[in-house]
Amino acid sequence: MKASEFPHCDLNDLPADSKRVKPFVRELRLRAERETFSRVQLDLSDHFLIKFLRARDFDVDLALKLLINYHKWRQECPEISANLQPSSVIGLLKNNYHGVLQSRDDAGSRVLIYRIGQWNPKEFTAYEVFRVSLITSELIVQERETQRNGLKAIFDLQGWCFAHAFQINPSLAKKISCVLTDSFPLKVRGIHLINEPIFFRPVFAMIRPFLPDKIKQRIHFHGSSYTASLFEHFPKAIFPPEYGGTGPSMAEVCEEWTDFIMQSEEYLQKISVDLGGDSSQGSSCGHC
Repeated sequence: MKASEFPHCDLNDLPADSKRVKPFVRELRLRAERETFSRVQLDLSDHFLIKFLRARDFDVDLALKLLINYHKWRQECPEISANLQPSSVIGLLKNNYHGVLQSRDDAGSRVLIYRIGQWNPKEFTAYEVFRVSLITSELIVQERETQRNGLKAIFDLQGWCFAHAFQINPSLAKKISCVLTDSFPLKVRGIHLINEPIFFRPVFAMIRPFLPDKIKQRIHFHGSSYTASLFEHFPKAIFPPEYGGTGPSMAEVCEEWTDFIMQSEEYLQKISVDLGGDSSQGSSCGHC
């Protein structure tokens, strides 16, 4: 069952309770019920399933594959997904490491900013840093407009040092690629790197082979003189003054998003994977 069978209707524009959408949700639910999801209390609500359908433009085959991969990834990577409570990464959040801009870009995408220089690798592991991304992803994927229009991420690599690089190994690189490609119901519309030092390239070279061509084509390196090229992809007005825009300051953006994460603690605790073990222990993420 595919959206192409309904050529005169953009299903992504319709609400989950639309009569045209419901057959797709029903079909995905029936097929998911036939699958084996070990150790998972499966959520088969319309609200949950619609995320996977929109992420794959209502191709039920692809949506089912994404749903299966999502649960496998969450189960096989407990060091990242087992504890999504904000308290586990509050130090990073309070240090203004990450924020989500108040305004979307012209395509309706959410715009996320990560500031690597605010990550102290002596205090936080790369897995905890990655957990911040997962927490944000789980929150913004609840938004209908984000389900339709996806996200764009900006990584400010000013302050990147060898201590950061030593934390990125092939195993983690593979897990990152899984989320970017086929294990999370969000459309990644662009990845933009600014202030990247030369010695970041070997780390990117480690991740790159795991990425599909469409993601590779959406990665942009802007260097230290980034404003002109960055604003070819984004409206200047939505950015903080620190990045040449006229929007709220980066401190305000980070504080606002941290407050939202803290207010979402009950939901994040609910969706955390509890494997009954130590969430700091690694795993192979073997399905990717």
